Amino acid sequence: MRFRKLFIGAVWLLLAPLAHAALTIEIVGSGANQIPVAIVPFAGESQMPQAITTVVAADLQRSGLFKMVDSVGITPVPHEPAEVNYQDWRARSAEALAIGSVLSRSDGKLEVRFRLLDAVKQTQLAGYSYIVDAAQLRATAHKIADLIYEKLTGDVGVFSTRIAYIVKSGKRYELQVADADGFGAQTVLASNEPIISPSWSPDGSKLAYVSFERKKPIVYIQSLVSSHRQVLAEFKGNNSAPAWSPDGKQLAIVLTKDGSSQIYLVNADGSGVKRLSYSSSIDTEPCFSPDGAFIIFTSDRGGSPQIYRMAVSGNGAQRLTFEGNYNVSPHYSPDGKSFTFIQRMNGSSFNVALQDIASGQVQVLTDTRMDESPSFAPNGKMLLYATEIGGRGILAAVSSDGRVKQRLSTQSGDVREPEWGPLLKSQ
Repeated sequence: MRFRKLFIGAVWLLLAPLAHAALTIEIVGSGANQIPVAIVPFAGESQMPQAITTVVAADLQRSGLFKMVDSVGITPVPHEPAEVNYQDWRARSAEALAIGSVLSRSDGKLEVRFRLLDAVKQTQLAGYSYIVDAAQLRATAHKIADLIYEKLTGDVGVFSTRIAYIVKSGKRYELQVADADGFGAQTVLASNEPIISPSWSPDGSKLAYVSFERKKPIVYIQSLVSSHRQVLAEFKGNNSAPAWSPDGKQLAIVLTKDGSSQIYLVNADGSGVKRLSYSSSIDTEPCFSPDGAFIIFTSDRGGSPQIYRMAVSGNGAQRLTFEGNYNVSPHYSPDGKSFTFIQRMNGSSFNVALQDIASGQVQVLTDTRMDESPSFAPNGKMLLYATEIGGRGILAAVSSDGRVKQRLSTQSGDVREPEWGPLLKSQ
């Protein structure tokens, strides 16, 4: 837990933007009411380096909200609306189907055509055309999956987003960024000492994190485009737990420069440091509300670690959690109506929990024993977290209602400290 990492010490640094193996995703639960949908192989995709429909189907199935309808045996395979025999698809209980094609252009680019059809009403729900390079086929597939998800559920899709996490293999630690399905992993930083607390900027272009390369914890901000990085906080004592404000202009951080661990506000260029919390206890793990008006954080000012909320001015701190003797690592939901955190009741298990702010009602979402670092997907429908299975650290995901569960792991090494990235403006 970050609460227990305030006093970890270390050294490192090696920049290594190299591709790594994808995270393997295992689906261990599904939604109560799945939408039957057919993803028909696109015309021409078998000659391409990436089959679009394979990625689209995997995205939708991973959400737990869709049941894939097999298209094997239907002839001819439809690629245009006029070729669709809706009776065939209704006989297979399909409520929607996606059809399309991938065409090579004279300029070397590819044209991806896609249509989403309502198999019951026999109408078109969406239709798009993309001009892309071959290297963009997988990203295009994620966009198509997002569109299908949005049209059929009414919620924003997050298949085109990215995740950040830490991989530990032997003595080596790597801060990695990957697509939401675990593919395209890139190492942003590598070290023989711990790297902790990655935090995405609201526009998805930067990561804040804590390193120990100078024999003490220092907060850095690094561009994912240029790899340029800057020191955000290098004060006496510990510098830790960075969290971006919604507008990206400031960060909340935890410093011990004035004594105990307290929460401070700092501009994104490192200027304008302002102390927000004033207690004799440990105040840490800040997180901004989506509207930027509040900060929730962990504090043991009441005798045990609990979740508190204060105005962004630092005034009016109030305790939010009362169930359990250990509640840490809070993250606001995207709509600001609830927050996730790690809860320990009277036993030894640490679980992901969700609390409604207005009612105070708490729901425990996981049944594993060593959960940490929960983070919401930008549509609020899934939570990414770290846990331990068989003595290994892995990433896992659970839906906000607790029904859909996934496990994400690498072939070697422990995976920890996940942070789900934001929706990009182009999405």
